[in-house]
Amino acid sequence: MAIADRQGLPIACGVASASPFETQLVEATLQQRFTRAKPERLIGDAAYDSDPLDRELWRKYRIRMIAPNRRNRRRKTQDGRALRRCCRRWKIERLFAWLHNFRRLVTRWEFYEANFLAMIQLGCLKILLRYL
Repeated sequence: MAIADRQGLPIACGVASASPFETQLVEATLQQRFTRAKPERLIGDAAYDSDPLDRELWRKYRIRMIAPNRRNRRRKTQDGRALRRCCRRWKIERLFAWLHNFRRLVTRWEFYEANFLAMIQLGCLKILLRYL
């Protein structure tokens, strides 16, 4: 999991197994952010369309979650104005492409999760230093 700012620079990153839903990993990733400032909005794909996640982010952090509604959702919660920001999701994909420049991150050589997280943080640090 990773969170990027408007320019696509990393704000937070986290490592977890593939079994939990992405909505369960958002709060843990926010707590591992590199900066003190919290984002005002988070933009995600349809996997992040969850009323409990929206309420939890707003109650704890005052962060608004913007995600397109799932196809099978009965009560639509997003309007078109907020969803126009979803066209900027390519910036997070660009962050993952930058992280794939580091060979140790593409092929996970580290056995332990803490070592892999350290390598991801080192990659994020190199990306941040490049844009200072």
